[in-house]
Amino acid sequence: MAESEQTASKGREVRIIGLICSAHFVSHFHLLLLPPVFEVVRTELGVSYVALGAVLTMFNIVSALLQTPAGFLVDRVGSRPVLTGGMIVGIVGLLVAATFPGYWSLIVAYALLGLANTVYHPADYAILSSTMPQRMAGRAFSFHQFSGFFGSGVAPACVLFMAAIFGWRGSFYAAALMAAIVVMALLIWGAPLSAGAKAKREADGRSATSGKAGLELLLSPPILRNLFFFVLLALSGGGIQTFSVVALGQIYGTPAATANIALSAYLLLSAFGVLVGGFLADHTSKHERIAAAGFLATSTMVIAVGWGNLGAAALIIAMGTGGLLNGIIQPSRDMIVRSVTPPGAFGKVFGFVSTGFNVGGVISPLLYAWLLDHGEPRMVFALVATFILLALFTVITRPKPQPAPAATPAE
Repeated sequence: MAESEQTASKGREVRIIGLICSAHFVSHFHLLLLPPVFEVVRTELGVSYVALGAVLTMFNIVSALLQTPAGFLVDRVGSRPVLTGGMIVGIVGLLVAATFPGYWSLIVAYALLGLANTVYHPADYAILSSTMPQRMAGRAFSFHQFSGFFGSGVAPACVLFMAAIFGWRGSFYAAALMAAIVVMALLIWGAPLSAGAKAKREADGRSATSGKAGLELLLSPPILRNLFFFVLLALSGGGIQTFSVVALGQIYGTPAATANIALSAYLLLSAFGVLVGGFLADHTSKHERIAAAGFLATSTMVIAVGWGNLGAAALIIAMGTGGLLNGIIQPSRDMIVRSVTPPGAFGKVFGFVSTGFNVGGVISPLLYAWLLDHGEPRMVFALVATFILLALFTVITRPKPQPAPAATPAE
């Protein structure tokens, strides 16, 4: 390839990754809009923790029901229009939450946000699969995950800052504006996201739409195992991300500001851990070992936080270290899914297994909120550690996949 062609190719790859990462950042930022202002919203609306947990459950029910169809839609009509349309729906949901008072408006808003959430994983991973060369697949996945973790990491501090100035509704307006900027970027500069994708869908679709590529593929043991794996990740992550601040306050009287800093440390260092994990994923095939080591370290952190009565500095260090090691797991997680995915089915498979996040998300808010309402905050950390260890067991007992069915991104 000529030097000018190499330069153009790299520029195209940078643009694709930049746009996809921007969208993924927004999606994760939206996931953590409500938890930092739980107490304020609960007081204003006069509802229980379980009622607020039900808002997040609505989000996850909609996502769980519609994410797999969104994956099929991505494989059929293309990723860019589905991604753009989903983000527009999310903007509408944020405007509903910010504009209309009352608990039921929040339920409607989060149903719309749940619908918007269905498009990100199948669209993003289908784009990366069809446009990124094999030599940088792991790093492309890690950049994508980094942007999501970074969005989650900065969300608590940003939401608290904006809520202090404009109120919690003002923070939702600001999030809608952020999403609108990304939508404009997708419309103006998003042509490379579709380049070559149609031809690839047509070439891969002949094999991907026959035999196991439909429902039979999704219900095969390797894919169902990954679905269960993602459910466990959601059950453990939901406890840490959504309820650790309140639980620490109930157990030790940890100030909300300190607990939110510790949570931000966990999420931000998870983002940087993802970059390390991407490098490892491109230089080893032992993805199960990386994931197992990360799970073991993260479960140790959870136990230390739940039972260690740590001071502020130690709490932040423990959460940050656990987050860093947890982040290293993530690219290996995606490579494990990729290893059992046939060509042309990446959108539907990743859409299906990502539904595990939503299934876990339906359960975890109600489960952890019930524990808090019944004065059992330490059980939040006990269940988080249990789910992490179950995920560890799922990984280390996974049969080694055959190399033949692995999806290979276009060179």
